[in-house]
Amino acid sequence: MSDVAAIQSFVKQFKGLKTEIGKVIIGQDEVVTQILISIFSGGHSLLIGVPGLAKTLMVNTIAQALGLDFKRIQFTPDLMPSDILGSEILDEDRRFKFIKGPIFSNIILADEINRTPPKTQAALLEAMQERAVTVAGHHYKLDLPYFVLATQNPIEQEGTYPLPEAQLDRFMFAINLDYPTFEEEVQVVKSTTTDNNVKVNALFSAQQIVDFQHLIRRIPVADNVIEYAVSLVGKTRPNTETAPELVEKYIDWGAGPRASQNLILAAKTHAAIQGKFSPDIENVQAVAYGILRHRIIKNYKAEAEGVTEEHIIRSLF
Repeated sequence: MSDVAAIQSFVKQFKGLKTEIGKVIIGQDEVVTQILISIFSGGHSLLIGVPGLAKTLMVNTIAQALGLDFKRIQFTPDLMPSDILGSEILDEDRRFKFIKGPIFSNIILADEINRTPPKTQAALLEAMQERAVTVAGHHYKLDLPYFVLATQNPIEQEGTYPLPEAQLDRFMFAINLDYPTFEEEVQVVKSTTTDNNVKVNALFSAQQIVDFQHLIRRIPVADNVIEYAVSLVGKTRPNTETAPELVEKYIDWGAGPRASQNLILAAKTHAAIQGKFSPDIENVQAVAYGILRHRIIKNYKAEAEGVTEEHIIRSLF
């Protein structure tokens, strides 16, 4: 199949995928789209939202519709790296045998990742970056596609271990999950308080997703779009020639080169789901909020004056 025909087929399957997910997840259209863009771009996502907004159900439904294995890890202060990676045990023949942990799956929901100490966070981050884990000197490859969706609760910060900036940078998207609208909440209550079971059909296979990830990387991008993405990221860095006044005033640290890479990859996927064969500046702007939100570090002045990351990113366009 040519790449043009493959993109047309991808658009059809993507629409079907959104319909399938919509059987269970009501509203949150933008959130679902960003998670799917992240998966098809080969990145990971951080989901920030208060409890009870169906984060686990959303990821489980997406995994079912994609035909992938799904595991949920509830992070707690006493969780050890071996609890997620797996450990070696002595079997009945007195031989060491490796029992795989929950990290060996296609989609991992790392629930409340900031609840666990840095040692366990680091074990997950190695798997995210290398798509492999090392246990007792042995190197184990993880099955592809491999996607980590971590959640953070923005209101309850007591007894948590916030992710350092270097680890936050490994997440392609930071996605804010808001409360549903009145109409959506009415629909949620109607559909979840009956005895009906909705079946979600698998529309993809693991190999198809890997093929689409390669297809998206092959999409050509015009130089002016790449230059726009790099200059957009450059503007977030204070004490540089291109930094606007708002950034100098409210930002301590700007985004690094990984943000530029992710902007272009996500823009390619965003263009592909719309049936376009090359991304333009509008596609870069559409994904900029999710990609830059967690990579710009505001100062105390911004916090005091209530200046949001979204407001600063919008001013850079």
